[in-house]
Amino acid sequence: MASSSAKTVAEYLASLEPEHRAVITAVRRVIKRNLPKGFRETMDWGMISYQIPLSTYPDTYNKRPLSYAALARQKDRYTVYLTSVYQDPMRLAEFKDAYMSTGKRLSMGKSCVHFRSLDQLPLDLIGKEIASSSVDEFIRRYEASRRGTAKRAKTAPRAPARSRTSVRKAPKK
Repeated sequence: MASSSAKTVAEYLASLEPEHRAVITAVRRVIKRNLPKGFRETMDWGMISYQIPLSTYPDTYNKRPLSYAALARQKDRYTVYLTSVYQDPMRLAEFKDAYMSTGKRLSMGKSCVHFRSLDQLPLDLIGKEIASSSVDEFIRRYEASRRGTAKRAKTAPRAPARSRTSVRKAPKK
């Protein structure tokens, strides 16, 4: 996770080395050009964040604005966070397929796409994903995912987690 203490996007960009600023600025330009109306760019979670303001949708699980996407320079790489693909397993599979079809190597966590240089990121695909959801659609998917979480919690209790220290490898013979 990023850890900038910048309070504004301008302050964040100014804090970056020129070559890093150029990469972040190029990806930011694609995000802003494709960002649907209603999402706001701000600094949150130590990175440039694109979110639904609490004034639009206050009913979040953590009382913070809903994060749609984010962008950050990290220690040895850059990261674009795409919550929209994380919300929907089908959408995630489609995104991964589309990414792989570009011929670029995909390095991805749950919602984060990591890249070390601008030529490793398919900007057209990132723009397409950013443009793919209105605020209302994103909120509907968010609410559906929250209902699904509550339903699973009520109907399917999980087995107690096992501690790592309790798992032992069999001795070698």
